[in-house]
Amino acid sequence: MKRPELLSPAGNFEKMRAAIRYGADAVYLSGKIFGMRAAADNFSPDELKEAVEYAHARGVKVYLTVNTMPREYEYERLKEYFELLKNIDIDALIIADIGVMMLAREMLPKVDIHVSTQANSVSSHDCIAWHRLGARRVVLARELTLEEIKAIRAAIPEEIELECFVHGSMCISYSGRCLLSGHIVDRDANRGACAQPCRWNYSIRGYEIAEEKRPEAPMPIEEINGETFIMASRDTCTIEHIPELVEAGIDSFKIEGRMKSAYYTAVVTNTYKMALDSYFSGEYEYDPAWYRELESVSHRDYATGYYFSDSHVDANISKTAGYIRDKAYLATVLSYDAERRVAELSQRNKMTVGEEIELLSPGSVGVPLVAGELFDESGEPISASSHPYMKFYMKTDIPMREGDIIRAR
Repeated sequence: MKRPELLSPAGNFEKMRAAIRYGADAVYLSGKIFGMRAAADNFSPDELKEAVEYAHARGVKVYLTVNTMPREYEYERLKEYFELLKNIDIDALIIADIGVMMLAREMLPKVDIHVSTQANSVSSHDCIAWHRLGARRVVLARELTLEEIKAIRAAIPEEIELECFVHGSMCISYSGRCLLSGHIVDRDANRGACAQPCRWNYSIRGYEIAEEKRPEAPMPIEEINGETFIMASRDTCTIEHIPELVEAGIDSFKIEGRMKSAYYTAVVTNTYKMALDSYFSGEYEYDPAWYRELESVSHRDYATGYYFSDSHVDANISKTAGYIRDKAYLATVLSYDAERRVAELSQRNKMTVGEEIELLSPGSVGVPLVAGELFDESGEPISASSHPYMKFYMKTDIPMREGDIIRAR
């Protein structure tokens, strides 16, 4: 059985380093233009070149998202962008638009092309067509069940790679197309059965909103910390189903989250890496601690997405208003002096002497410990770290490595 690639998000250099340190086989990221996550930090051309060199030196591939749908006037700028990429050794471009794909094949013929999930590929016919146009990989739409994915894998040539999202946020829309009809009345708008719920009459009753002919199915409107969510789908989490996903023939396990923190990237990558390592050791056993690790990061209620059920069953509206917040990310380990039993740390959030904390290292779940004596760079004792990214030191008998994470317990 072929081991799937573990593909992690890299919204900036810090997140990319976290992904690589915690086990990613490849990362996906964006330049400053033509990517679907414009609000992420992203990479300038110089930063992109540096990032690729950093990743390749560690045996990790880099995929660049160019997955917007450019208008006519944007193509000159896109040509200039592709000209810059000729000097950067990108492993693949993630593309959704066929015009962008044709230009990439013309200007960057040696770079692999991966078809973005934005292209809504839901059949073997889609995959074969994209392959004939020059794509090596297709990122399947999130809305497929595992049985449908297995059927696609069985119907396409082995050389066509399939990539699927295994963890992270989902969209209330069908890769940009409406799912409201399916959610409310189980009529799939994307298969010609739209009930046009966007045109129905809705009213507010106390803390609920209801459609006039369906008062028995209200949507709660709850405000928590000043926020209200009525169209926030659950997050995908497939950590309990690694064997089924591997055996379905998926070539790349993709983690969503370029807008999330470096802590999120590290924890989620580490957890799926541990699960894959366990499966391919030949002695696989699901560890409930993996799920607890994934509960430590910012997320909505978890579900298995569309893998085992249709959208109106298990990928439905989150029961929780907004995100379940992650454990506080307290510090990153810069170095450890075994002789002095002192860890050099870079602060992310306030940490105090005697606080119950956890140490997260690649290949293991969090290890509980208590914060020991803290002191600053001059050697003066301190009761707590106080400034973001300040350098400070902690006495500890627990050996630590560069890049390890300290979080609240």
